[in-house]
Amino acid sequence: MYHIGHNRKLYILAAKYYDNMEQKSLFLKAYGNNPKLNVLDFLVTFQEFDYSMKDIAKNAKIGYNTLKLFWKDLVDRKIVTRTRVVGKAKMYKLNKENPEVKEFIKLYWLVIDRETERLLSQKKLLLKQLKDV
Repeated sequence: MYHIGHNRKLYILAAKYYDNMEQKSLFLKAYGNNPKLNVLDFLVTFQEFDYSMKDIAKNAKIGYNTLKLFWKDLVDRKIVTRTRVVGKAKMYKLNKENPEVKEFIKLYWLVIDRETERLLSQKKLLLKQLKDV
């Protein structure tokens, strides 16, 4: 299993940054901003919890109707799994037992790791340049 480093909370915090006043993850910056990746980004970042479709759409910053366009595919491919029912809401979470999801999680954290290192290197270089002035 891929090890993401000493402090997972640091990575989760580093995975989010502000770009043009819109919160976007380093993963989405590297791989593009589209509804399906937004959902996967949210589900990987908060993989320990389950959510209703409405909450997933809201937290992934996509429309509920947009989510419905590809949700059946995520369920059929067992990318997400239903965990329970709360009232009328069906709750789902990322299916970490799916081999495809396991590999995606590895890729996700590898990208976060590399992008974080790249940004830290840029900041260190900038600080050094400012110090030399």
